Amino acid sequence: MKARGPQIARQEVQRYGRVIAVLVRYGFKDILFRLNIMRDMPWRDKLFKREIRNVNSLSTPQRVRRAVEELGPTFVKFGQVLSSRPDLLPDEFIKELSRLQDEVPPFPFPEVKTIVERELGHPLGELYDYFEERPTAAASLAQVHRARTKSGEEVAVKVQRPGIEGIIDSDIRVLRKLAALAEHHLSEFAFLQPVAFVDEFAGAIHRELDFVREGRSADRFRKFFEGDETVHVPLVYWNLSAARVLTLEYIRGTKVSDYARLDALALDRRSIAINGANLILKEIFDFHRFHADPHAGNLFVLEHNVIAPVDFGMIGMLDKEIVDQLSVLFTAIVNQDVESLGNVLLKICSATEPLQTGALRFELADLLERCYEAPLQQLNIREITIDVTGILRRYELRFPQELAMTTRSLMIIEGVGRGLYPEFNVFEVLEPFARKLMMRKSDPVTKLRDLTKTVGHTVSLLETLPSDVQEILTKIKQNEISIKFEHRGLERLSSVLERSSNRLSFAVVIAALIIGSSLVFQMGVGPKVFGFPLPGLVGLLMAIVLGLWMLVGIWRSSQL
Repeated sequence: MKARGPQIARQEVQRYGRVIAVLVRYGFKDILFRLNIMRDMPWRDKLFKREIRNVNSLSTPQRVRRAVEELGPTFVKFGQVLSSRPDLLPDEFIKELSRLQDEVPPFPFPEVKTIVERELGHPLGELYDYFEERPTAAASLAQVHRARTKSGEEVAVKVQRPGIEGIIDSDIRVLRKLAALAEHHLSEFAFLQPVAFVDEFAGAIHRELDFVREGRSADRFRKFFEGDETVHVPLVYWNLSAARVLTLEYIRGTKVSDYARLDALALDRRSIAINGANLILKEIFDFHRFHADPHAGNLFVLEHNVIAPVDFGMIGMLDKEIVDQLSVLFTAIVNQDVESLGNVLLKICSATEPLQTGALRFELADLLERCYEAPLQQLNIREITIDVTGILRRYELRFPQELAMTTRSLMIIEGVGRGLYPEFNVFEVLEPFARKLMMRKSDPVTKLRDLTKTVGHTVSLLETLPSDVQEILTKIKQNEISIKFEHRGLERLSSVLERSSNRLSFAVVIAALIIGSSLVFQMGVGPKVFGFPLPGLVGLLMAIVLGLWMLVGIWRSSQL
C-alpha cells in the first residue's frame, strides 16, 4: 500500500498536466492564468506554442466540446451531465455538449473473459452456451456482448471496462481541484457552485458503475410497467450478474431513430412518439423516477409500437414535493398563470443574492405573454425551458438538480417525438398527467393523509421540544452559544445620517458667523473698510460662501 501511494500521486500529477495541456491547446490559457495555474510554470511558453492551428475559427462551445472529447471518458460523462443543466449554461453550450459521443474502441475479448469469469466465479463455457467475442456496442464505462444462456435464451451481457473506476477517481480529483480554483478565482462561476456540482457528478457516476444497482432499477421498472402493453422492460438474469457484469434479456427491436426501418416494418410513428412520451411521464408523475439519459440510442421499438428502454444505469429519484412543483410549473405555463409560475420558481430555486422579485415576475409575465400568442400545439418545452432558465441565470437562481434533469428528459423525449412525428406536442400528452396530479392533491383522502402526516410531525416536534429548549438554555448559561449580528443594507442609512449631521454642523457655524458679524456691525469695533467693521465683513462673507456651498451640495446631493 505504501508503495502505491507515490505512484498514484505521480499519475495524478501527470493527469493534471495532461488536462492543462489540452485546455491550452484549445485556447483556454487566459482562464488558466485567472486560476493562478500557469503563472509559475517555467515551461508555459513552450506549452503555449502547442495551441491547435484553427482554434480561433472555432466557437467557445466547440472548443469546450473538443477539449472534453480529447480528455476521455470521465470528462465526456461530465460534459453530458452538464448538457442536462440548461439552468446553468447558455443554450449554445447545451447544444454543443449534447453532441458528445460516448463511443470508444472496445477492449480485447481476453479481458472480457477474465472479468466475466472472475465476477461470476465460473469458466465462461459453463456460464453461457454461446458468447459473441465482438461487442455490439462499446462505451466509456462498459461494452455489451450478445450471448445465449445454457437454457437457450438470448441475452445482452454488459461488461465493465477494466480499471475504469481508478481512472474515474483520479479524474474526479482533478475536476474537484479545478472546480475549487474556479469557485475561488472566477466570480462569474460562483453561483454555479462548481465544487458541489462535481460532488453530485461523482456520486452519479459511481452509482452508474454499480451494475447490481442498475439491475435492481431494471427490475423495479419492470414491476412498474407490469401490465402496460405499450412498454417492455428487459428481464435481468441475476444468476449471470454481479457488480461488474450485468446480463439482460436481449431486445430484438429497432432504434427509435431508425425511421427508414420503422417505416419498412409498417410501425406507426405517431403511436411510437406518444408511447415514448407516456413512458417518461409515467416514470415522473406516477413512479417518481426519471431516466437521466433517455436518448434515442437507449430506446428500441418492438412490434405493435411497444417501447423498450435498455439502459438503467442513470436513474434518478424524485420526492413527492418535486413532482408536485413540476406539475404546478407546467400547469402554470399552459394556463398562462404568472403568479403561480413565479411562486413555484421562487420556492424551488436557490438564490445567492437578495432577489428583485418584481422584475423577475415581469420577465416571466412577458415570457408567458409570448407563449399565450401561440396555440397549445405549438408550445415547445425546449424553447420555454431555454427562456425560463435564461431568466433564472440572470437572477442567479439555480434549479434543483433533479428538476433540471427531469426537464431535460422531457426535452429529449420531445425531440425524439418530433423526429418521429413532426406534429407531435409533448404538452398535449403532459397536460392530463399534471391535471390528474392536481386533482389528486385536492382529493379528500390525500388531504387527510397529508394532514395525518403533518400531525405526526407536530407531535414528534412537541415531544422533543422540552429537551431541546432545556439544552439551549443550558448552553446559554454556560456561554456556549454566541449570536453573530450582521447588518445588511444599512450602509445607505449610515451615509445619509453622516451627511445630515455634517449639514447641520455647517448650518450652526453659518448661523454663528451671521450672529457674530451682526454684533460686530452694531458695536463698530475694529478697522473700517468703506465705513464697515472689517471683522464683521469677513464673518459675513464667510457665512455667505459656506451657505452657498451647502445649498449647492444639497442641490447636487453631494457627500457633505
